[in-house]
Amino acid sequence: MHSKGSAMTGGRATLVDALAARAPDHAVEIGVGSRPAVAAELASRGREVVATDVVERSVPEGVRFVRDDAVHPDPAVYRGADLVYALNCPPELQRPVVDLARDADATWAFTTLGGDPATVDANPRTLPNGTLFTPTVRNDPVG
Repeated sequence: MHSKGSAMTGGRATLVDALAARAPDHAVEIGVGSRPAVAAELASRGREVVATDVVERSVPEGVRFVRDDAVHPDPAVYRGADLVYALNCPPELQRPVVDLARDADATWAFTTLGGDPATVDANPRTLPNGTLFTPTVRNDPVG
């Protein structure tokens, strides 16, 4: 249950809906940073959620934190995931996101910072607060 102060904005709700459609059971967020709200919302919808970052981060109840570097990852962190995703993903981390998802037999998604382009083959979907990039080669459950 959300208090008024933590209610999702329409843009974030649309993003969470899109990610939830790709993650029926288990999602891993790469580079959670200090903004775990999307991971928390996925967890509140019944998904197992793991949030990673290269430094220790605080995450809300329902989200498991694992310290990991997407460039030099521990494959066990991503095993069993339906979705590997990153928010505000810089160009240099896009290929690692895609590779980690492929190695885990998962799908992937990411948003970028402002005007950063996708540097991997991706299907852009315009959302209220930005663009969600997803694979072009997999069946897209988001539509």
